[in-house]
Order: sequence, then C-alpha cells, then structure tokens
Amino acid sequence: MNPIALTYDQHFQSAIAQLKAENRYRTFANLERDAARFPTALWRPEGEEDSPREVTIWCSNDYLGMGGHRRVLDAARDALDRHGAGAGGTRNISGTHNPIVELETELADLHGKPAALVFTSGWISNLAGISTIASLLPNCLILSDALNHNSMIEGIRRSGCEKQVWRHNDVDHLEELLQAAGKERAKLIVFESLYSMDGDIAPVAEVVTLAEKYNALTYVDEVHAVGMYGARGGGICQREGVESRIDIVEGTLAKGYGALGGYIAASPAIVDAVRSYAPQFIFTTTLPPMVAACARAAVRHLKESGEERARHQHMARLTKHALRAAGLPVMDNSSHIVPLMVGDAARCKKASDLLLRRHSIYIQPINYPTVAIGTERLRITPTPRHDEAHVAELVEALVDVWSTLGLPFTESKVIPLHAGKPPLEAHCTYSELKRAAE
Repeated sequence: MNPIALTYDQHFQSAIAQLKAENRYRTFANLERDAARFPTALWRPEGEEDSPREVTIWCSNDYLGMGGHRRVLDAARDALDRHGAGAGGTRNISGTHNPIVELETELADLHGKPAALVFTSGWISNLAGISTIASLLPNCLILSDALNHNSMIEGIRRSGCEKQVWRHNDVDHLEELLQAAGKERAKLIVFESLYSMDGDIAPVAEVVTLAEKYNALTYVDEVHAVGMYGARGGGICQREGVESRIDIVEGTLAKGYGALGGYIAASPAIVDAVRSYAPQFIFTTTLPPMVAACARAAVRHLKESGEERARHQHMARLTKHALRAAGLPVMDNSSHIVPLMVGDAARCKKASDLLLRRHSIYIQPINYPTVAIGTERLRITPTPRHDEAHVAELVEALVDVWSTLGLPFTESKVIPLHAGKPPLEAHCTYSELKRAAE
C-alpha cells in the first residue's frame, strides 16, 4: 500500500478501534440456515469453517418461518426456471416484469388500497416514501414518533422539511403539535405500528383520529406486523379496524413473509408521485422475478391461512412466560417481540457469545445505535417452528449464562415451574409449558 493510502487507512483503523473500545463493534456469525429444519442452522466458526456445528436460531426476523414454506419455495423455483436469476434492469429499463406487477396488485389488495409500489428493501421504501411524499407537499411539517426507525429518520432528513418529534406513543403531545401547526399547513404524521426493539404497539386508532381532526396525512410503518396481525395479515392497523383510514402503509417482504423487499400502499396519486420522483426507485434495479414470485406466494398464503399467526402468538406467550418464571428480565409488551434486558454492551456481547459457544443458541446482541446506551439487550423472536423443547433448552441456557456473568435475575425466580428443580428443565413436556402459559 502506498504511503498516502496508508495514512488514510489509519483513520479507518482508528474509527474501528473506537467502536471496539465502546463495545459497539459488531461481528457476524457465519450461519447456514436449513430451510427444512428451521430454526436449526449450521454455524461455521472462524477458523473452523470445515467443522460446522448445529445451532438453534432465536433471533430471526423470518417471524413465521415463511422463508422455508413449501408454497414459497415452489413459487421461487418456478419463477427462476421461467425467468432466470436477475431482473434485467431498473423498472424504467427492462426491469418491469410480470411477477412484480402481480406482487404489487397482491399488496394493494392486502391493505385495501388502490395501488402499491415495491422497492428493494423496507429501508429503501421508507427513505423513498417519506422523503418524496413530504418534499412534494408545500411547507410540509413532519411529525415523527421519538422511537421511529433509522430508515424513517433518514427519509425525514432527506425530505428537507421541518420536523417535530412527538414523545413515543404520546397522543396528547402529538395533538399539541398538530394544534400549534394549524389545520391549513400540510402535515405528515410518521410512526410505526409495532416498535421492534421494545415490542410495544402504537395507539393507531387515536393517531388516525387526530390526523383526521387536524387535516394531516398518516404514514405508518407496519414492517414488524405485516403477515403476523390482522385477519389477512395486513398488520396492526388491519387488526384495529383503521386500515382504510390510514393514508400510506409501508411494509416489508423480508420479515413475516420471509422474502426480500419493501413497499408502500396508498392512493394512485401518491404511489404514482413516488414512482415518478423518488431517485431511490428510479435508479435501483428491480427485485428479481423469483423474489417477487416467492413474496407474492407468501402474501397470498397468509391472507388465507391464520394457522401460522395463531401458532406464532402461542409460542411468543409461552416463551415469555417461561423466561419470566425463570427470573429472567423480559421487557413487558403485548407483541411477539421478546426483549431480554442486559443494560451493558460488553456483557450483552458476552451473553451472546456464551449462548452460541456453550449452548449452540444464536441470539445476536442489540447494542447502540440500534438501542440507547444502557438499554442493551438480547432480542428473542419465537416462531411457529420453535417447539416446547426449544423453549426449555433456551431457558436453561439463559439461566446458566445469567448465573455465569452475574447478571441480575428478577423476583419471579422464586416461582419455579418445577418444585425443587431449576425453573425449566430441558426434558419438561409441552403440556407443562402450555399449562404454565395459560
């Protein structure tokens, strides 16, 4: 490396060293998912790639295991054979293929909207959707929930519009800001239906009512709820019966639907404006036909089937109860997210490493900037494909890790599920766990 490049390289080395000093440096586990046996995967430790170990994944965003569903895989294989691997270009240059047109029709129907537009990811759909919609409105004021996702914050920043932040899920504060802005000014309320780190749910009906009262547009991010909530998997707004009153729904295909991509669903005018003005859409290659086809198959299946949602909710409740009974500090919420508070970046990383190396359980640590400093956690996401044995093994492993690292237990540890034994044994039965959760 030449001397000038070496000087520049030292700056990057220094930046990485700072992350390591702050316990914020992230490492990735080399995992090989087994579609037929998910949540089982093969882990290839660094330097031991030729000797993989079986592990159980407990932090996947493939919440319903749709990434390995037969109908989804069949749709992907068929599209791959028929259309090939790539999309051929951007939507403007040979990239508008029939599978993506069909997917957009399916998504519009999912949310009861006239139109939908698909992007390469949920991050991009938020960046493009929020920035374009707000920038096309005269003197638009964006009202953003304090815990909105990074993609939403970047979309707001990109819009160039004035922003005001309302306290998280505080509709009284939101009303104060709306009232001060006045009914005549263009306003866009931007919020999530389900916040993925704490697992809490927005008061969607109250937000919509305020938007109607003060003449504001609503933009709701349903990425952690689509597929999992609502009669047809349309999300929290569908479950709460306010979907028709929401102006713009944004979602992802990479979580509940187990594929890849993001989208917005709205009126034809809004969708056409984003399609025509957003550079993130105009200059990005389209999702490949096989990805669009498998995403459509997942959306269509979950419109018709509630079995996965019911099993998913049951496993989430079961997991939360078992962890609480073992005295582990589960953050309370009413969703499928199971955050386990650690509160320290270094110990959070150590807990994750111990789970993987000692117990063959993979849960990635969640540190700053994803969550605030001092609120580091393990974020557990049960799926319909976990079972009671998985839960028992998870709890036993976490109790061992908490004890090894000297992490605090809660008072509920004095309420064991098995008298005279550890809170949960690996051999405990499904009926025992089920009775405990009821």
